[in-house]
Amino acid sequence: MTRQSILNIRHRELGSKLDGDMWNDMPLPWYYNSDPNDEVAAVRTAAGLYDISALNILHVTGPDAAAVIDSICAIDVTKMKPGTARLAAEVDERGAICDDLMVIYDAPNRYRISHGGGSTQENLRRAAEKRDVEWHQDFDVHMLSLQGPRATAILQPHIGIDLNQLPYFAHVETKLFDRKIVISRGGYSGEQGFEVSCSADHAIALWDAILEAGKPHGIVPASWTSLELARIEAALLFYPFDMPEGDTTPWEVNLDWMVDVDKPGDYVGKAALLNARGKERFKQAGVVVKHEGPVTAGAKIFIGNEEVGVVTSASFSRYLMQSLAMVHLKPGHTALGTKVEIRDAAGNFSGIVTKTPFYDPMRLRTRVAA
Repeated sequence: MTRQSILNIRHRELGSKLDGDMWNDMPLPWYYNSDPNDEVAAVRTAAGLYDISALNILHVTGPDAAAVIDSICAIDVTKMKPGTARLAAEVDERGAICDDLMVIYDAPNRYRISHGGGSTQENLRRAAEKRDVEWHQDFDVHMLSLQGPRATAILQPHIGIDLNQLPYFAHVETKLFDRKIVISRGGYSGEQGFEVSCSADHAIALWDAILEAGKPHGIVPASWTSLELARIEAALLFYPFDMPEGDTTPWEVNLDWMVDVDKPGDYVGKAALLNARGKERFKQAGVVVKHEGPVTAGAKIFIGNEEVGVVTSASFSRYLMQSLAMVHLKPGHTALGTKVEIRDAAGNFSGIVTKTPFYDPMRLRTRVAA
C-alpha cells in the first residue's frame, strides 16, 4: 500500500509530479519548478524546508521497551537519557549493516525508532515476542526539516522554547505557531537545522507558517534532489546505497561511533560484528573528480590496472563547483592525495582522495548556535 504525505498538495503546487522513485512506499517530491542547485545554495546561506515524512517512525512502549531495542542494535540503550536520541549501528547475524537506525528516548518506557528501508521492523518483531512491550508504526506523523543558518532565527519568535538551549540530537515537546509538535535538533544537510514532528492535521498549516515566517530570511521549499546534493556534500551515508556490497560492516564505512564496543549483554550480530573489527576489506572515503558532471554510482575505481574500489554515491556540486564521489577503497589506497581513475560509461576520469565531508570538513556548522 502506497503511503502519502498530506503535504502532497503543496508539492504539486510547487511543480512536483510525485512520479519518481518512492522511498518507504511514499512518493517523494524529487523536483520542484526551482533549480535544486539554487535550493542547496539557500540551505547553505539561508534556509530550506524539506518534507521528510517518508521516514518510518515506530513507537515502542512498555517495561521491556529499552531491553528489546537494546537487543537489536550496537549502542547501549540503557545509558540514554530522556529527551535524547542516538544513531545506532544495526547489523544482522553476519555483522553487516541492515538498516539506518535512530533510537529516540522520549520518557521512561517510551521510545521512538526512526529507520529507513531495511529490516528494523522484522528484527523488532522477533525481539518483542513474549516481552512486555508494544510497538507500532505511526502513519499519522509528518516531519518537516528546516535546514540552514537562518533556521533558529525563523523559528524562535514562534516557538515555546529557547532553541539555542536545545543540544544537538536532543528533542522536546512544545508548541510552534500554537500547534503541538516535537522538535529535535539535527538533520541531513550538513547545516544547522531542526526537525519538526507533528500530526497530519497540523502539517500543512505548519509548512505554510514556516515558509511565511522565513520569507524575510530567504527561505525556500526544498526538494529531495537538493537534499541528496546536500547530503553528499556533507558525506552523509544513505542505506543501502552507500553499502552496495550487501555485507558491509560499520567498521568499513567509518561508523565506529555507532557501536559501543564495551556494551554488556548480547544483541543481534554482536559476535560477528566485534570479530570483523580490524578486518576491513575496504574503507569509506571521498574523491574529488576532474569532471564537469557527476560520475556514476557503481563505477569502478582503478590505480593503474588494479581495481581498488567502487563509487557508492556521486554528484556535481554547483555550490562547491566540484564533482564529488563517495567511494569504497581498499584500505591501502585511502591516503589523502592518492590519485585514482574512475571508469564509467561516460569515460575515464581522474580523481584525488580528499578529506570528507567535502563541505565543512570539521562538521562545525551543524552544532553552531545562532
